[in-house]
Amino acid sequence: MVSASPTPDWDVLVIGSGIGGLVTASQLAAKGARTLVLERYLIPGGSGGSFERAGYTFDVGASMIFGFGDKGHTNLLTRALADVGEHCETVPDPAQLEYHLPGGLSVAVDRDYDSFVARLTRLFPHEARGIRAFYDTCWQVFNCLDAMPLLSLEDPAYLAKVFFRAPLACLGLARWLPVNVGDVARAHISDEQLLRFIDMECFCWSVMPADLTPMINAGMVFSDRHAGGINYPKGGVGVIARQLVAGLERHGGAIRYKARVTKVLLEDGAAVGVELASGEQIRAKRVVSNATRWDTFGGRPGSDGFVDKPLVALEDSPKAETTWRRRYKPSPSFLSLHLGIDAAVVPDGFHCHHLLLEDWAEMEAEQGVIFVSMPTLLDPSLAPAGHHILHTFTPSSMEHWQGLTPAQVRAKKQADADRLIARLEAILPGLAGAIHHREVGTPRSHRRFLGRMGGSYGPIPALRLPGLLPMPFNRTGIKGLYCVGDSCFPGQGLNAVAFSGFACAHRIGADLGLNPWALPA
Repeated sequence: MVSASPTPDWDVLVIGSGIGGLVTASQLAAKGARTLVLERYLIPGGSGGSFERAGYTFDVGASMIFGFGDKGHTNLLTRALADVGEHCETVPDPAQLEYHLPGGLSVAVDRDYDSFVARLTRLFPHEARGIRAFYDTCWQVFNCLDAMPLLSLEDPAYLAKVFFRAPLACLGLARWLPVNVGDVARAHISDEQLLRFIDMECFCWSVMPADLTPMINAGMVFSDRHAGGINYPKGGVGVIARQLVAGLERHGGAIRYKARVTKVLLEDGAAVGVELASGEQIRAKRVVSNATRWDTFGGRPGSDGFVDKPLVALEDSPKAETTWRRRYKPSPSFLSLHLGIDAAVVPDGFHCHHLLLEDWAEMEAEQGVIFVSMPTLLDPSLAPAGHHILHTFTPSSMEHWQGLTPAQVRAKKQADADRLIARLEAILPGLAGAIHHREVGTPRSHRRFLGRMGGSYGPIPALRLPGLLPMPFNRTGIKGLYCVGDSCFPGQGLNAVAFSGFACAHRIGADLGLNPWALPA
């Protein structure tokens, strides 16, 4: 515990520059808070960042981006940038992705809603009514979300004002909070193959089947892909983070790189600052952790597997975090391949995003599902002329990469990457001979560069839970300490963590007396 009480250096410290942390920081800076972001790596964005190699600009994570529409309230990335005077030029994607599934089931999700429903109905004509009913129900959820500015559900004043503006939308949203997708799907659909397809519709962004995926999230994803659409930021996904940093700095905030936080400083049970790996201490009125909750709070000795020194020690961690650990477990990390390939191998009409699975029984297995992003089909400037980027990744757990010698890690990377490329030949014949640049990332890479426990994609339910109701919000059991990012409501994905950032900044703004009275337009 810290015993002295010097004047805080900052109003708010944000640990980590993932998109959730940057939205929090930039929003608070725009409200007038003196805000500092502390980033352990060399570039901002976390898994929403980009890096350059051999003339290619690679995205760290996926390039299937929601939240860049221009209408309503769910276009959170557009709004976050605009709030700090920034704008990101985007390229519209005509399809969300194309599925390549067992039994020869191939489905492309059109940007146009009616075209997608018609395409799916042609494959399952006996389920025409159920298909329309299920996806129309998703629209009901989306319309509730889109009718109100998405800010902190922990602020009673905000809730009262938004209920006064849109009472029916609020009541409708409350109805869906405890519901999961699987229950809704089975209420309308009985065909087992079609239900498996909806499992995959959920898994492609939540890494969970429909029974474990909250309906609120599905309502957003399954509808926003047709409302705002999938829009790729020109210059790569890392542009989002860089522009948020520019907006932060324009409003008086700051970011420090190579500043690894090792401890949250506590005084009389409240967070008062942080300590860096160098031993430097920085104090603030409020502290925000954009790390995962496993990296933020200590658990039972050995229970986390990969966290040696969390930011808050076990003896200081709130009891509510133990409950959270019983309810949620870390999802797998990924084996990632960043490839530079000959453009001639890519057929005309090839979509930017694909998902490949050969056996339904392998959906949740180690390296079962394959995801593919080829962002140069939308922005050719990311690769040298005559070449494309192919970023492919598949779920992989840290346990498969532990206890290996350096030579064994190299051999496993080579063998796993070769096997992944061979599987991709099913949709890109000749791929293996068309590769000019190749980099392989593992769960160890994700842990090292992103600072995430086990390199995990984020929390997933350890048991069947009632929708989003058990997910924690931004406040924690430690006064002055908040969390933001995919460990908080509403979960994973850039648009979801942007919502978490808006909510966290609003809650802190209320605590510091910085929020305007009026709701956003």
